[in-house]
Amino acid sequence: MSAVANAVPSASRTDPDRSIDELDAAICRLSSRINAVSYQLLVLVREFDDRMGWAKWSYPNCAEWLSWRCQISLSTAREKVRTAHALRDLPAISLAFREGRLSYTKARALTRVALEHGEDGLLRYALDATAPQVEERCRQIRNVHPESVRDAQHVWEARSLSAYRNAARGTLCLRVELPLEVGELVMQAIDKALEQEQIPDGVAERSPSAFQSQQADALVAIVKTYLEGGAAESGSSSTADRYQVVVHVDEAALRGGTGRADAPLETVKRLACDASVVVVAEDERGTPLTVSRKQRIVSTPTRRALLARDRCCTFPGCQRKRFVQAHHVDHWIDGGETTLGNLVLLCSYHHRLLHEGGYRIRRDYRGEYYFVRADGRAIPRSGYRADDYTDDEVCEDPSMEGSGDADCDRENPSMEVREPRGVYHLRVT
Repeated sequence: MSAVANAVPSASRTDPDRSIDELDAAICRLSSRINAVSYQLLVLVREFDDRMGWAKWSYPNCAEWLSWRCQISLSTAREKVRTAHALRDLPAISLAFREGRLSYTKARALTRVALEHGEDGLLRYALDATAPQVEERCRQIRNVHPESVRDAQHVWEARSLSAYRNAARGTLCLRVELPLEVGELVMQAIDKALEQEQIPDGVAERSPSAFQSQQADALVAIVKTYLEGGAAESGSSSTADRYQVVVHVDEAALRGGTGRADAPLETVKRLACDASVVVVAEDERGTPLTVSRKQRIVSTPTRRALLARDRCCTFPGCQRKRFVQAHHVDHWIDGGETTLGNLVLLCSYHHRLLHEGGYRIRRDYRGEYYFVRADGRAIPRSGYRADDYTDDEVCEDPSMEGSGDADCDRENPSMEVREPRGVYHLRVT
């Protein structure tokens, strides 16, 4: 136990004076070491399997021995053995893994497709992407393999629905397993029921499972509609006007001038990023004079193209695919065009950060978008890496004559972070 504790002395003790940036760097360094050690473990497992060391313990294969010996699940053990052998023919991925630049999660996904689809190209993508993005990319690549038809057939054959009745609690639990595309169809129906049915707002209940409760109510509404023989007839075929939120704001105020607004301007801009806009001309007493036709800000074809391109929220590390909204990088009120090149997909949480939270989207020298925090720090797309830092130590305040070194030059002021103990710099890669 003491040997393990001594192996990581800097991370095993709590230092109340340690800054957030020092903690960030320490976590990244330790994670890199864990990646390197994970690679060494797989090399040993591969050698152990090659020499049939598991036979000494009367196990039929290395995975079962590894599950027993290292106290991990059998499925995890099988993946480790498979990955260990696959890395034998992938020198570039093995090198990145050994140096700690690649995590086990990414390496495991890459070993499934790298031999057939180019190791170097996939590695370049993986080093600059998050683990979920790498897994999704590899899953998409596997979908074009001939074996994917057999996999899809197995998934379809495994579909099931189970009902468990608990009379004591008075509940019935449903468990459904469906192919992914069919399951998404079910969730789309639930989302539509949430939008159209008069289902209570679960958020107001302030319960950790409030949203799940709403989804359950939506499912019940779908069932009732089916049992009733279809949707009930309503007086109007259109429900658009029933779900409008009207916000009054002076156009001059939106353009940076004086005026009035029912909500903070950034909130109005967020709402107007992708919404129907009706221009109402009023006199000085607020009496409507003329009303324009409703204008759609983001057209349906553009929205489809945006969903196809971004797939999920584009904020670094966010994988939300539901309740996403179109955001104008250059807002249309400031002359920004409603084109695919000026739109990004954001979930409601990060959309609010971009407007009310002070976060911004900027372009780099290649014309690609990147996100900037309210304090000016750029947010890397795949998390902070060890080589994002110019050094591992705290730079002295460069305003003091004779202090610091060449690595602490302020070449990019927007990446500077000041704290009482010093000034930290991140290098854009």
